[in-house]
Amino acid sequence: MGGKNAVIVSRHADIERAATGIVRSAFGLQGQKCSACSRVYVERPVADALRARLVELTRDIRVGDPTLRENWMGPLINQAAFERYQRCVSQLSRHGTIDIGGRTLAEGDLAQGWYVAPTIGSADRDYSLWRDEKFIPLVLVGEIDSLDEGIGLANASAYGLTAGFYGAPGEIDEFLDRIEAGVTYVNRPQGATTGAWPGYQPFGGWKGSGSTGKAIGSYWYLPLYLREQSRTIVD
Repeated sequence: MGGKNAVIVSRHADIERAATGIVRSAFGLQGQKCSACSRVYVERPVADALRARLVELTRDIRVGDPTLRENWMGPLINQAAFERYQRCVSQLSRHGTIDIGGRTLAEGDLAQGWYVAPTIGSADRDYSLWRDEKFIPLVLVGEIDSLDEGIGLANASAYGLTAGFYGAPGEIDEFLDRIEAGVTYVNRPQGATTGAWPGYQPFGGWKGSGSTGKAIGSYWYLPLYLREQSRTIVD
């Protein structure tokens, strides 16, 4: 049922691990998956370092025919998604900043598909892109002063599918206890908000990202498909 999935990066985070996980989750499958990362809240002391590394990793992404191994990112699914991307980056260029990307790609063979550049930007917190899910390869990065602030901003969403955190061991419990999401990842470079393994990591959302709060593959999921029968017998 979708999500506006957030990542929180504390001042104690491993920046390389965080940047790798964010890029993989923001731009894998062109950002066209329910668990894609689209919001990053990073503590100010490490914000510049994280943003710089995100830009470096994004610059190295090869975009093209996804059947060729050298291309990590393929095209958007259709013209509607392509036009939605164009509208979003046009608005972001006026209401925020774009660190990298923000353009369509039509050189050579790329003219034969809906290809766009993976995009990282920032904007005021009341900007609609912080709230609206778009299913495009665009992630916003915002600065925070504390883990408490980051959790509050991450939870200020109608969605609650996945969420990620990078920080120190002593911060993990607070994140897990307070975050309003059905699938959580901590200090995971393989993907900040994506990549649950079927059979090992139950997958399901809270709030607007789910109707029951029970995850596919979890202990409590199967009973959702069973009928109960109350039996009262008087001899």
